[in-house]
Amino acid sequence: MNRQLIRSYILLVAVAIFLFTVPVAFTLTKQLRDDTELSVLREAKTMALLLGNGDGLSCDALTRVAKAYGTETPGDVQVTPTGSCAPDVPRPAADAALTRAVEQNKQSTDWGSDFIWGKHLTITVPAQGDAAVRIVYSTSDMTTRLWSIWGFRAALAVLVLAAAAAIGAIAARRITAPLRELNSMASKFSDGDLTARSPVTGPPETQTLARTLNQGAERLDTLVASQRIFVADASHQLRTPLTALRLSLDNIADGVDDEFVREDVEQATAEVVRMSRLVNGLLVLARAEAKVSAAEPLSLRDIVEERLTVWRPAADERGVTITLGGSTDGRPFVLASPGHLDQVLDNVLSNALEVSPDGGTITVEVEQRGDEVVLSVLDEGPGMSDTDKSRAFDRFWRGRGLTGKTGSGLGLAVVKQLVTDDGGTVALGDAPGGGLRVTISLRASSRSGG
Repeated sequence: MNRQLIRSYILLVAVAIFLFTVPVAFTLTKQLRDDTELSVLREAKTMALLLGNGDGLSCDALTRVAKAYGTETPGDVQVTPTGSCAPDVPRPAADAALTRAVEQNKQSTDWGSDFIWGKHLTITVPAQGDAAVRIVYSTSDMTTRLWSIWGFRAALAVLVLAAAAAIGAIAARRITAPLRELNSMASKFSDGDLTARSPVTGPPETQTLARTLNQGAERLDTLVASQRIFVADASHQLRTPLTALRLSLDNIADGVDDEFVREDVEQATAEVVRMSRLVNGLLVLARAEAKVSAAEPLSLRDIVEERLTVWRPAADERGVTITLGGSTDGRPFVLASPGHLDQVLDNVLSNALEVSPDGGTITVEVEQRGDEVVLSVLDEGPGMSDTDKSRAFDRFWRGRGLTGKTGSGLGLAVVKQLVTDDGGTVALGDAPGGGLRVTISLRASSRSGG
């Protein structure tokens, strides 16, 4: 916007300079041409009168005037002699202008070019006795003055445009300062900082906009904070009675001999365990939706290797192999909030391990692609249909078949929340072996990890 405003200022000033300076320059050029023509014509007519008198004194005076004129000015005088006066000056070459002056008594002016002028101004004036006086006036001095006129105005125009650009830049920055404040607030808001507010400055329109946005942000912050507090408190408060209920069911199961009653108690206990898992998932999701901390450059490969070290013992119990592949050139850094990638990997690896068959393989790949770093987790499970993939990130959704038998349906929702907060994306696809491929794209950090 600054550039557009500056360009607008410069364009307006350029149009004003063009409309004012160019006509003035053309007027001065025409005035210079007319003044020169009038001066040369006056001198030619004076010499024509001396030539037409025909007496000796006039003829001698014409000779002296013609030679002095040639010395003092860039013009040369040419005269056709008469019977009573033959001055010691050059004779003009015969042409149409000379013929009109001698035979028709008509003067003529020839600038040598229709555009401005040529190299010489030629004026032919008739004199008495079928004679004529011609002055061939060099226009080199006029051309120099012409360049001075246009050059001065061109230099002045450049200086004025430069000043307009400088003043326009200052004015544009002052005009757009409130908009930059609003943009800064919007950027912080998009990063999850709901406490961001914009100062109420600038013209009335931007002040009204800033107040409206601040009020909306205040309401949104209050609503989101209330929702987070409610989810966190509700999840936390439910954990205690659920734990007590499970202990009570365990005690009942230990004191009951009836198999049917024991089976009902075990079923109730399983439901309590599932509810506890849902409550824990809600707590995790509430933390994931908490205010986003500043992103930092983190070594993705280091984090992956650390989490794989934690998950390999659980995989070994099932005979599942976890391998780390992808590009081995360097150790790419990504921009992420501390702790987010650990939770993301734990949720994705937990789901992959749950659906992997005994003896299967889970492949984790890390690859840098331009300004992105891609983390992929591939399993050999049953995979998902396109319909299931479109719903997999919904809260409390659990897949059919082998997918998510014991899950809470919040794992992938937490993954998407954390990845989105860090400015990345997550997508589900088909693995080459028929399983599921989870692809997580994160922003690469400028810091080199090589």
